[in-house]
Amino acid sequence: MKRKIRKELLDELLAGYEKPEDLTGPEGLLKQLTGALVERALGTELTEHLGYEPGAPEGGGSGNSRNGTSPKTLLTEQGDIPIEVPRDRAGTFEPQLVKKHQRRFDGFDAKILSMYARGMTVREIQEHLSELYGTEVSPSLISAVTDAVVDEVTKWQARALDPIWPVIYLDAIVLKVREQGLVRNKHVYLALGISLEGKKEVLGMWLETTEGAKFWLKVIAELKNRGVADVFIICCDGLKGFPEAIEAVFPQTIVQTCIVHLIRSSTRFVAYVNRKKLCADLRQAYAADTEDGALAALTAFEKTWGERYPMVAQAWRSNWERVRPFFAFPREVRKLIYTTNAIESLNSTLRKVVRVRGHFPNDDAAVKLLYLAIRNIEKKWTRQPQYWNRALNQFAIMFEGRLPA
Repeated sequence: MKRKIRKELLDELLAGYEKPEDLTGPEGLLKQLTGALVERALGTELTEHLGYEPGAPEGGGSGNSRNGTSPKTLLTEQGDIPIEVPRDRAGTFEPQLVKKHQRRFDGFDAKILSMYARGMTVREIQEHLSELYGTEVSPSLISAVTDAVVDEVTKWQARALDPIWPVIYLDAIVLKVREQGLVRNKHVYLALGISLEGKKEVLGMWLETTEGAKFWLKVIAELKNRGVADVFIICCDGLKGFPEAIEAVFPQTIVQTCIVHLIRSSTRFVAYVNRKKLCADLRQAYAADTEDGALAALTAFEKTWGERYPMVAQAWRSNWERVRPFFAFPREVRKLIYTTNAIESLNSTLRKVVRVRGHFPNDDAAVKLLYLAIRNIEKKWTRQPQYWNRALNQFAIMFEGRLPA
């Protein structure tokens, strides 16, 4: 957009300009100009409120008049800016540019939240703002800004959800939270869905001391209460009782054990020197075109590795009922349910954000940081229409009558 500031005005403003500090320094032109413009705009707002210009005769019998100013210091990207806020005698004037009790200029809170969402601590944010803007911000102010997010989280967690979700991934990450004077491990349960439009969305998060099927049942029930009527496939790890908890709420849903989780858990005790070759042989089973081919490959795997590592094939056979649905799906759908990569990627990013914290002082501190981080992550997610449309066509055939027209 072409600027409409007159060249003569710019020449006048920059008449004494010699070095960058004259423009952007602590007492520079930008800071002075911001304060002057804010004061002029507030004066214009008061004129609009009163209905007459300063000194105009019609103000005498209006019942309200100007009543001086009140000093206020604004926290801005240029640093602390002192301004004078005009008042009216009746006390009915409500400024809009800088509202009553507002101390931070628009955009300043967003800067704090952005830094907090990237894992910076209150002290680090305080130091960063001081170095960047020359503004001294108290830890209590930063905490107040981030605490305002808690209400937003509550609304987000209770929002209504779409009735149909083709795929939902369920998983948990572990945080350290101080509780009753002790630092405890707490699980953050996460539900990530792919909508009918192929868009990823975090459906909710829940904190609990331990990960168990009983709590997952509560999570699944809450999703249903928030409007989820049907889920085609839910991908999860091999936690005991987890599939039964899902099927108790969504009996038509196919519960697919995450193949990658099963690979990790079954090869946990394989010596590192053998792991690459063993996993390559194991891939012949889970990458087979059919279930019969997979079972044949698993039998061949047992002949090669069964004596040295019997627990690997045993783990796959004991979980086979939750693995076998995978082989009934075409390639387009297998790419979606082969792994919980979508939520693993989310978890990985969240772990990076919380890693610098060590531990959180309470549940609210953990929740607001994770929510802000999730909000940032979701902005980067994009839909892949060609790939998703092929998968959706397969869903329409496999789950006939369950997709909307």
